[in-house]
Amino acid sequence: MGLRRLEVTSFRTFEKTVFIPDAEGTTVLVGPNGTGKTSLIEAVGYLGLGRSLRGSPKEAMVRNGATTAILRAELVIDDREILIEAEIAREGRGRTQINRQSVKSRKELAEIVAITTFCPDDLTVIQGGPGSRREVLDDALALLNPESAGVIDDVDKILRQRNALLRQSGGRASDDVISTLEVWDSRLVESGDRLIEVRQALLARLAEPINDAYQTLAGDDTERIDVRYSSSAPEGMAQGLRVARTDDLRRGVTTVGPHRDDIELLLGGRDTRTQASQGEQRTLALALRLAVHVAAKEQRGEAPLLLLDDVFSELDPERSRRLINELPEGQAFITTASPLPDGINPAIVLDVRELL
Repeated sequence: MGLRRLEVTSFRTFEKTVFIPDAEGTTVLVGPNGTGKTSLIEAVGYLGLGRSLRGSPKEAMVRNGATTAILRAELVIDDREILIEAEIAREGRGRTQINRQSVKSRKELAEIVAITTFCPDDLTVIQGGPGSRREVLDDALALLNPESAGVIDDVDKILRQRNALLRQSGGRASDDVISTLEVWDSRLVESGDRLIEVRQALLARLAEPINDAYQTLAGDDTERIDVRYSSSAPEGMAQGLRVARTDDLRRGVTTVGPHRDDIELLLGGRDTRTQASQGEQRTLALALRLAVHVAAKEQRGEAPLLLLDDVFSELDPERSRRLINELPEGQAFITTASPLPDGINPAIVLDVRELL
């Protein structure tokens, strides 16, 4: 898989520009902060994610004074030429087409254009609450097990319905409320158990690749990384919901289930959220993304597009060199506002100011 050419119109600070990266290797985008480096790889990311990799609203991606941003990309996937055209509307719905055929969902887009990303905000995956770790795992599920996306959607829909019922109950356990609650509980147990099952299977699959990537970046003499799935209902979903029912009614929200689970990330048996240095946390955050990237390459036969935003600011020079020297085969895009560490020789170094 490779991006051959990207034409950007009215996207962020870019009025109109054409970006031609190295076809197979690493392209490093350099320039001072605020010159559009992250915006450019955000445009690349949109081709497979159908959204901003920064989590920005669509209107933030449209250049001031414009009503629509347009991306036109030429790629080669499985030896086939692919044309992706995306319109991002400031108001109303945009549209995306692949070879002139409309794309109906982000899932459909992700199955064709695989993307793996790293950005400085990924440090919150290690330091922050469980939600950020669940999001990383569910993003990996969408990439490596696309059919599981339907299970995630099912759980979200059931939770919305169950939580609406809990709020409407006003904390009262009337016969009607309990009867309806049991219907939603039954559905949540079925879909929730399935989601937990596929999450645990994926985490088991990624455990060694995560450790391998961490060892590569940190050095062979470092401690081992272990990962564990931590359930909010270790006694099982059905029992957990029964035990939590009174509390759920009082609080008006579902307090147990896959939406409250966590992933434990341990370095030498220590919880990395509270007992690892910031350097170790940064390295682990990157190792998580690289492990998913390697797994996707093995599964798909082609490496996803790898987007690493401001990654050198998160690593010391030695770990930066290890990263570049050990990057998985395939096309990669890296941004940096700092000079490249000695010993790093990418295929292309491009000053983004030349594209403005």
